[in-house]
Amino acid sequence: MTKPGTIRCGIGGWTFDPWEGTFYPETLAKKRQLEYASQQLKAIEVNGTYYGSQKPETFAKWASEVPEDFIFSLKASRFATNKKVLAEAGESIGKFLGQGLTELGPHLGPILWQFMPTKKFDADDFGAFLALLPEKQDGLTLRHVVEVRHDSFRTPEFTALLAKHRVAVVCADHFDYPMIAGCDR
Repeated sequence: MTKPGTIRCGIGGWTFDPWEGTFYPETLAKKRQLEYASQQLKAIEVNGTYYGSQKPETFAKWASEVPEDFIFSLKASRFATNKKVLAEAGESIGKFLGQGLTELGPHLGPILWQFMPTKKFDADDFGAFLALLPEKQDGLTLRHVVEVRHDSFRTPEFTALLAKHRVAVVCADHFDYPMIAGCDR
């Protein structure tokens, strides 16, 4: 188990053609890229889960290819976060969480719920969404983190909702979006 406050350096994905012969040795087979990347870093964010479901066997395979202290952060399905009314995301959240991601076991890190830059803060609706995020799935404790990219989230109300639901916020430094670190600015 990782100690609270631990910082891990990682990458978003591991299958990038330009990395072949640069990050990855030229002779490394594609099927061994995850194994290699996980020996260089401590975490990888899986972006593919945002676009579509995976099979339980895929999650189990990934878990078998990484060191004991390695974690995956999974980007949650866009079908849950891109809803006009977030309070109606329950079915999409359930489908995402029920696809077999617990096959990662102790390698399952935070689940990233990323929202479109056009999504504005609505305390009631966002609070209803956070209330839909379960603490456990198949007996495995879940950790949730949200990435919001609209300036309207810069409010103490947002920070209070995160604390109430025990959800973290991504602190991203991005050219196009405001830095929102869960602070009441």
